[in-house]
Amino acid sequence: MQENQNKFEYTYSAPSEAERREIESIRRQYEDRPTSPQGKLERLKKLDSFVKNSATCVSLVVGVIGLLIFGLGITMILQWQIILWGLLVGVVGLCPIIAAYPLYQFVLKRNKKKYSAEILQLTEELLSKKEED
Repeated sequence: MQENQNKFEYTYSAPSEAERREIESIRRQYEDRPTSPQGKLERLKKLDSFVKNSATCVSLVVGVIGLLIFGLGITMILQWQIILWGLLVGVVGLCPIIAAYPLYQFVLKRNKKKYSAEILQLTEELLSKKEED
């Protein structure tokens, strides 16, 4: 009986391979600076797509809002026979539609200016690594 009292049991479970990959992928998302060339290339691609896609998104939202306002003006004219107010609302709706492309150019230029230093640094590091190999 005394022998059973001195026994010590414990169970240990290490994360499985799938759990380990998931943990590592989550950890990589929170690391400050990528050190591997693949990490730097991923960061470069993300920055490039952010610069381009954010400008596109802003201009699309403004353009669609303008289009909806313009459509309301057309509806006022054709459906409700409110010609004067329909023309006024239609012209107000044309303003954001016309401004969408210049807004795209503005946001794109601003984002390029904002992120150009980091993008150029990453490209320089990646290109210098390729030349060394």
